[in-house]
Amino acid sequence: MPPAEKRLERHLRFVYRDAAAPLVAALLPELEAFQKAHPHLQGTTEALDLEPGEAMLIAYGDHVREPGKPALESLAAFMARWLDWIPDLHLLPIHPYSSDDGFSVIDYRKVREDLGGWGEVRALAASRRLMLDAVINHASRQGVWFAKFLRGEPPFERFFLEDPGFDTSRVVRPRTSPLFTEIAGRRMWTTFGPDQVDLDYRNPEVFREILRLLLFYVDQGATFLRLDAVGFLWKAPGRPSIHEPETHALIKAFRAALDIAAPQVKLVSETNVPHRENVAYFGDGFDEAQLVYNFALPPLVLDAYARGDARRLALWAAELKTPSPRTAFLNFLASHDGIGLRPAEGIIPEADVARLVERARAHGGEVSYRQAEKAEVPYELNLTWWDALNPPGEDESTALKRHLGSHLIMLSLPGLPAIYFQSLLGAGSWREGYRKSGIKRRLNRQKFNREALEASLSNPEHRFSRVHRGFLHLLTRFRPAPNAPHTVLKLDPRVFAVWRDGFLALVNVSPETVALPGVLGEGKRLGPYDFAVLKP
Repeated sequence: MPPAEKRLERHLRFVYRDAAAPLVAALLPELEAFQKAHPHLQGTTEALDLEPGEAMLIAYGDHVREPGKPALESLAAFMARWLDWIPDLHLLPIHPYSSDDGFSVIDYRKVREDLGGWGEVRALAASRRLMLDAVINHASRQGVWFAKFLRGEPPFERFFLEDPGFDTSRVVRPRTSPLFTEIAGRRMWTTFGPDQVDLDYRNPEVFREILRLLLFYVDQGATFLRLDAVGFLWKAPGRPSIHEPETHALIKAFRAALDIAAPQVKLVSETNVPHRENVAYFGDGFDEAQLVYNFALPPLVLDAYARGDARRLALWAAELKTPSPRTAFLNFLASHDGIGLRPAEGIIPEADVARLVERARAHGGEVSYRQAEKAEVPYELNLTWWDALNPPGEDESTALKRHLGSHLIMLSLPGLPAIYFQSLLGAGSWREGYRKSGIKRRLNRQKFNREALEASLSNPEHRFSRVHRGFLHLLTRFRPAPNAPHTVLKLDPRVFAVWRDGFLALVNVSPETVALPGVLGEGKRLGPYDFAVLKP
């Protein structure tokens, strides 16, 4: 049996014991058929096939809207005109949904009508590398699968997790909502809220159906698959029910299956947890996720600017590494969610986390909480990255330096950089959206009319245009190889400095002027929040 097939069998046997053999026997013909139908996705290399300067845009399918057109068509046209220098796109959930702005999926095989259809998705994939969301921990209680579950239709009659009757006192909670929800007289496990019911991976048919879904996404053009909230897949009695050995085995089984059917496809783990737990999803560097979200980066960068001191960030960044050339971090500062605080546990002291919370509120943001063992604790800062960095009424030129300088920090570190649509514009928090919905994350999820947006970008004095041009300058001139080694330099506590792939990136995170005579030369200084890229 080839190595990938052996890995698939081994990991599934760990999870499903005697039920693994018939499952593998059923899967292999499907994987081999997919392999033959997709020759362009075959073959592996010693390193990830990421190009120097490669970057990813994070966007909702309807981030750009115009009357009378499918939103995905409008997004594609906007990107072709304004963002042809960003080759990758993370398209956030595109399915019909019932809540959570897409993450409570009603039908995984359909595209929302206002977005278009799979044809529009494939058209986007034809022009750039595409990442699709695989929301595979839970599904909507109003969805197709859950309706079949309630009706007892095979194979869905055991697809969702009812109260298993074991000790759940140690379960890690990412929200303050109850763990269980009564639905149609059945007590269902709902990790993320009463509308999102967890799938029951104890049933091998769930694994099989989810694998088919992943392959379906690949067939529609996805070359990256983002495994949403994947750390919660497996529940165990008397245990945290996050990062369980079975969870890692399931991800490794997905990876082995894709290594058979489409080895060029990359799995991306999304686990908003402390850094030491997060990096475990690389596995041994060859058998689990190829990319892992670098969740500790946003709070550490924000902390550096808040204190005007880059030393804590620098100490952490100096130790960043992945276990093999086939793995990389997905680096980001903002996403469709807020700025997670939990990833910085053990790195940023609690007193400084509390200051970040108060800073976010002072900047017009909100704070989300989760249920810890004895109390509710801050989980996430809800506001745009522009507002997180910049106090109300800040001089725009100073704010622009902070915004672009913080992104230079992200670009200077090894990995694939990802930029959220709001950050690409320097957009402020959407207070109206929060006021109308009561949903804190809406502060960071405003959508834009294409005509008005392009008018702003065409006006050189508009903030959106200035930020857009700044990103264009950074991403077209600072182009290190994604996995090139990096060296963090100790030049001044106020300056984050990285030497990488022939580039020296310097970012002053403080409001003070800094002299670096050994680097910049005599008489030259980095002004408040200034940044520079040198190529000696």
